Amino acid sequence: MAKVTIPIGPQHPALKEPESFIVTLNGEKITNLDMRLGYNHRGIEKACEARTYVQDVYLIERVCGICSHSHSTCFVQAVEEIAGLQIPSRATYIRTLIAELERIHSHLLWLGVAGHEIGFDTLLMYTWRDREAVMDTFAALTGNRVNYGMNTIGGVRRDFTKEQLADVLKVIDICEERTKYYIEVCTQEPTVINRLSGVGYLSHEDAMRLGTIGPTGRASAVDKDVRRDDPYLAYKDLSFNVITDTHNDVFGRAVVRVLELMECYKMVREIIARMPDGPVTVKAPRKIPAGEAFSRYEAPRGEDTHFVKANGTDKPERVRVRAPTMANLQSVAKMLEDNNLADLPIAIAAIDPCFSCTDRMIGVKNAGGIKDTVRWDDLRNYSIKWYRQQGIDFTGLNKKMANRQE
Repeated sequence: MAKVTIPIGPQHPALKEPESFIVTLNGEKITNLDMRLGYNHRGIEKACEARTYVQDVYLIERVCGICSHSHSTCFVQAVEEIAGLQIPSRATYIRTLIAELERIHSHLLWLGVAGHEIGFDTLLMYTWRDREAVMDTFAALTGNRVNYGMNTIGGVRRDFTKEQLADVLKVIDICEERTKYYIEVCTQEPTVINRLSGVGYLSHEDAMRLGTIGPTGRASAVDKDVRRDDPYLAYKDLSFNVITDTHNDVFGRAVVRVLELMECYKMVREIIARMPDGPVTVKAPRKIPAGEAFSRYEAPRGEDTHFVKANGTDKPERVRVRAPTMANLQSVAKMLEDNNLADLPIAIAAIDPCFSCTDRMIGVKNAGGIKDTVRWDDLRNYSIKWYRQQGIDFTGLNKKMANRQE
């Protein structure tokens, strides 16, 4: 049977963000998957160098809408380490509370998307209804449903009242009860089990070799979680279990996330019960002393890392972000080997990708090794040539479209 190569993306109705997948098929079976990044390069890292640290907190938060608190916390932790700031205990607990609420929001969103990808739209409606309750809680606590703007260098922007924390517990009670049903659906519903089992298989050995992180790695028995292994914020004071699974497939990734939700509810209750009194911020210097720091954070999708280098001014000299999706993308090609083409959407969705978070750009150099400024026409011709080398030629399609317009 002849092999066929087809492009999926970068602009595609099934993908909410631009990403290019070149899929090689033998019949219906995927034999190779080639991914191309850089279709949504926003230059956030470079933009940080031209802004003050305070401005960068809000810019970094926009690396990802779902993991906004993850990125801003990871960034401010690095800046605070360089500056030698010790933030108040109450601020660490508030940051941790927002972090776990964000994880709940993210996992519920993922569960709904997974249901949608396999045609289970009822699950999408149920989980996104609960996600709305969490987002309304964010609005009540922070003033925003997304991009909460809670962090500032030296602590958090606002404090919470006892009444607000009591309202959080009411939402947690409702979500926990409904999550018990989602666990039943994911682990006992035959259609869900049959559709997800064996799809996107990634062995423990391959997961370790490819550096897979977060729920994707833990579903292949990679027992790693920064909250436990390198505690930050208030996690050293909390009791929680790191959820792992040995199914090594999309089913396992669903199990890990729904069980993690139950751990999140437990942690939120413990955070509120142990919330210390006191201030929520300390005064931070406008200019950060020269130095550098590397910050780690367990985002909902996996380990998020930020590197910050300061030069003694009010602006960083270098900011480097490695989002979880960047680490997990390498495993996608492996987990799709010998899978059906119809499995591609749910297998990619199973890592909970955020392609904007990868934020990478390809630099083109001339024969002398000097970087050129690439004009739009040159970039278009370069793309056409590259696709032709992959056996894909859109020339005939362009002619047909032109004839139809005539």
